Amino acid sequence: MDPLDPLLFAIGERPGDASAVARAPKGIDPEPVTAWLAAEVGVVPPLDFDPIAGGASNLTFVVTDAAGRRVVLRRPPTGHVLASAHDMGREHRVISALAPTPVPVPPALGLCTDPDVNGADFYVMDHVDGSVVFDRDDAIAVDEAVRPVMALSIIDTLADLHSLDPDDVGLGDLGRREGYCARQLRRWQRQVDEGSDRDMPLVRELHDRLVASIPDQQGTGIVHGDYRLDNCIMAADGSVAAVLDWELCTLGDVLVDVAGLMTWWGDPGATGRLADMPTTVEGFGTPADVLERYSRRSDRDLSSLGWYVALQFWRVACIIEGVRVRHAAGAMGDNQHYDDSGARQFIDYSLDRCAEALDSAS
Repeated sequence: MDPLDPLLFAIGERPGDASAVARAPKGIDPEPVTAWLAAEVGVVPPLDFDPIAGGASNLTFVVTDAAGRRVVLRRPPTGHVLASAHDMGREHRVISALAPTPVPVPPALGLCTDPDVNGADFYVMDHVDGSVVFDRDDAIAVDEAVRPVMALSIIDTLADLHSLDPDDVGLGDLGRREGYCARQLRRWQRQVDEGSDRDMPLVRELHDRLVASIPDQQGTGIVHGDYRLDNCIMAADGSVAAVLDWELCTLGDVLVDVAGLMTWWGDPGATGRLADMPTTVEGFGTPADVLERYSRRSDRDLSSLGWYVALQFWRVACIIEGVRVRHAAGAMGDNQHYDDSGARQFIDYSLDRCAEALDSAS
């Protein structure tokens, strides 16, 4: 499994284990966590804590109890992390607020903010049946007639999210409303400046170019922050069963999400993960199709989307650099030597694509 792959939810059955302590992976203190889950969520000990492979940021576990019930526990990485990027209360609040809306999310079951339980905040959500279409092999296994249904459902669900009034769903104070792109540029540049173990002058150069050409923000909406097919659980009929991975959700310029979906739609001629995205398989359409479908569902002006695509490639490079550093430090629970050559290659590719998109946009 590529250590830079995004969150992948395990769907298959897994039998419970007689010893919660024996099954507890790094990031879980089994005795107090079991006691909390039994009291707050109603699970039946002993519990099996099964880490979900592929998470590039927060740690996620499928918890199976003695009765076969499954819930999902999510917590920050171990070790030093940016608190603002791993706010469990924020994720829990978002999925709780979106539960009654047209945007499908996993049902929230509980939030623990007592560090004595597990050393860090965590939240628990219900397990959602379905599948994660993670790579090209997964997409090829999807019936050809279902693929375009998935594509449309992914795009329409994003449009539904962007159509929500943050005040109406109780998220009006989730973040500052204006200046979203400028804040993103400051935030991720600061992460590189403070968190990287190497000098990255191209990141700063592209940052300055992006800052100098920020488009005017068109209103304020709920921004997912990392929206793509493999961050969703899909039902058998091709509809979105649940949108996952809300750690970067905030208020701001929703066109960042649209550009992100187009960027992560993938390119068979790309390097690394972008070449293996499931949406590159025949039947899912192209990034241009994404833009066309979204334009039917939104009245926003999409003429500046090239700049947002550039921002997304730059942002991906900054995020992956942070992931690379955390993996190298063992903060993601790695049990073997971590080779960061793939991460470095993907970062370089993303920065090159950012420069190309900026050149085209200008």
